[in-house]
Amino acid sequence: MNKNYYAVIMAGGVGSRFWPISTQQFPKQFHDMLGTGNTLIQQTFNRFKNLIPSENILIATNKKYENLVKEQLPEVTSKQLLLEPAMRNTAPCILYSALKIYNKNPDGIMVIAPSDHSISDEKEFLKNIQTSFDFCDKNNVLMTLGIKPTSPNTGYGYIQYNHSKNSIKKVINFTEKPNLQKATQFIEGGNYLWNAGIFVWNVKSIIAAFKIHLPTMYTLFSKGADSYNTSLEASFIKENYTFAENISIDFGILEKASDVHVLPVEFGWNDLGTWGSLYNKLDKDKQQNATIGGNVIYKEAKNNIVRTQSGKRVVIQGLNNFIVVEKDDVLLICPKSKEQEIKEITKDVKTKFGDEFV
Repeated sequence: MNKNYYAVIMAGGVGSRFWPISTQQFPKQFHDMLGTGNTLIQQTFNRFKNLIPSENILIATNKKYENLVKEQLPEVTSKQLLLEPAMRNTAPCILYSALKIYNKNPDGIMVIAPSDHSISDEKEFLKNIQTSFDFCDKNNVLMTLGIKPTSPNTGYGYIQYNHSKNSIKKVINFTEKPNLQKATQFIEGGNYLWNAGIFVWNVKSIIAAFKIHLPTMYTLFSKGADSYNTSLEASFIKENYTFAENISIDFGILEKASDVHVLPVEFGWNDLGTWGSLYNKLDKDKQQNATIGGNVIYKEAKNNIVRTQSGKRVVIQGLNNFIVVEKDDVLLICPKSKEQEIKEITKDVKTKFGDEFV
């Protein structure tokens, strides 16, 4: 394996749209959401191990999830953990990881990926990452992987690219989640991709981009240049991380930079952002009901997703297009059409029942 290859797995999110399974104390990336026997972060780590030396796979997560990461990824050492003392979106975490890698290997090439996505065709995924690594090894550019859209989905950001015969395209524009009319226009245009939040670049290129576009953040983190990969790193991050601007890599860097490229890809991607997106990944019965954990009888019921504790006996009668989720002493019953409101529901739950339930 190429020792210049690195991966940064971002695992600090809460996944509140997957409540009540995903909570602040035990977020979705640490759950076996698909019933495969492995949690989402375990699947992501194991996927990258096929291309990248395992000691070069870094995990960026909140300090409070340190023990969860160590329990689920026992081969990961403390040196591979980037523990964030506060939630500050993706830009600070990516700069921190780039400087940490640069300190160890200035020739490093890194892929950044979320810990909670589902990828069906792992061989194709790794082939696409290799293509991106090869391109970034020879070019000082910023790259992202764009998913070829299958529908005018309003839940994703979009990447517009220039028409060319090259497999890797120059990015024209990034657009945040559009309305249905806009999304339909994008699909008809033929040169738009879903933004999967998977990025590749050499460490020199991304650090240079921070110097130009987020100079204050660069100055903040570069003060710790001598502490990275030493016993002083944790204290430096604890003292300085909270001063970083709360901004995404998309807003902070990619939408401003001029030399951004995208590789259009198809590897069975699903961002597993909601119960509905999970439903789309699961096997279903003849009435299009999806079941996880429970032993369910469906009567005059269709298009539902039901998740309960293993072996729980459940009868669903006359229910269509619903989410039914049981966890310990919490039960959620919600129309699939209202799934985007689950994040807001957790605020009411916190007010009525207390922090321990969210």
